[in-house]
Amino acid sequence: MRQERNNIFAGIDLTLVFLYLFLVGFGWLNIYAASRTTEDVEFLSFSTKYGKQLIFICLTTPLIILILFFNSKFYEKFSSVFYIISIFSLLGLFVFGKTINGATSWYNFGVIGLQPSEFVKASTALAVAKLLSDRQYNFTLVKNQIKAFMIIFLPAFLIMLQPDAGSALIYLAFFFVLNREGLTLNYIILGVSIVLVFIGTIYFGPESIITSLFILITFFLILIIKKAGKRFLRFNWYKVVGVYLLLGVFVFGTNYFYKHVLASHQKDRFDILLGMKTDNKGIGYNSYQSELTISSGGLNGKGFLNGDLTQGDFVPEQHTDYIFSIVGEEWGFIGSSLVIIAFMLMMYRIIYLAETHSNKFGRVYGYGLASILFFHVIVNIGMVIGLLPTIGIPLPFFSYGGSSLWGFTILLFIFIRLDAHKNYDW
Repeated sequence: MRQERNNIFAGIDLTLVFLYLFLVGFGWLNIYAASRTTEDVEFLSFSTKYGKQLIFICLTTPLIILILFFNSKFYEKFSSVFYIISIFSLLGLFVFGKTINGATSWYNFGVIGLQPSEFVKASTALAVAKLLSDRQYNFTLVKNQIKAFMIIFLPAFLIMLQPDAGSALIYLAFFFVLNREGLTLNYIILGVSIVLVFIGTIYFGPESIITSLFILITFFLILIIKKAGKRFLRFNWYKVVGVYLLLGVFVFGTNYFYKHVLASHQKDRFDILLGMKTDNKGIGYNSYQSELTISSGGLNGKGFLNGDLTQGDFVPEQHTDYIFSIVGEEWGFIGSSLVIIAFMLMMYRIIYLAETHSNKFGRVYGYGLASILFFHVIVNIGMVIGLLPTIGIPLPFFSYGGSSLWGFTILLFIFIRLDAHKNYDW
């Protein structure tokens, strides 16, 4: 047993490692397809995007070895330290950060830029796991739920200020974790309801939505009164009036926010997504070209490096946020399905292994990892195929970028280390 503990590779889950290697390797092939030119001859060169990505991939090897070098108790013991450091890394951007595409999200180190928000997800997952696994922590108490919300939304708030709304939205994934650990579904139902009312207000207008909600709530109140009879006379009517007022404030506040706060390009994205406007040459160009690229691949695809839309550079940022469109064109429906299946298998494997942990810290962290992956995959692919607006988040292990690749590598291999040591009594 002692020899196994000293072997950093002992007990690691080979299924997760294989899926990781497949996604990273297949992702690099698609980055190569998106960025190569006839003049490119070097693979390990910072002059090409696929060359940079190959270097980033090679550098994951010492990163993985470093992660596996420490035992699982190390990550549990120092999770709060990692979280505090990550918060300071976000705060430092407002002083030392570099602005790219309107967002101050990067530290510039010469030829390499690092985006701290990609690493903060791992530290937040560790901090949430540490909090929820504390034996003295009672998650049923509202004050303790607020502690969890603060840990989750503090980095999200700082990322939103950069501004990087796409990366900030990822932190909603942690609600799946909280629900698994006992948080009532009412929070998730409330969140979904808010989103639906927000979208409905934009599409139908505030007057139609507030009238519909008034009729709906009144209808349910009548049913409750009929069922409760005289007992309902003791009901606190001020609560009903309060609900009506809150709905009114939210609906008309949403309308004001949409018309007077959002920038014109942000409003255009909502209008295009909801079918209120068509703009295939302007703000909707990326999504339109991405959909065309994917659909042109058919069942089997056009073949590696034979995608004429990809090779013609018709989809902007295709090597990053829109990389899945390359899979659709060159590898077809079969290749696209294979990628989605690989992600599904990875998430299923993580959840399965998390449920086998006797240590609550490992289980909560595993659910955090699976939830983040799920949110990224759903939002990115939904964006590429036109079901969701463009918010700019990468496809895990697939999209171009060292920060994204290293951030997800850290997330995954910390869990692999926790899982490998789940039967050890350290």
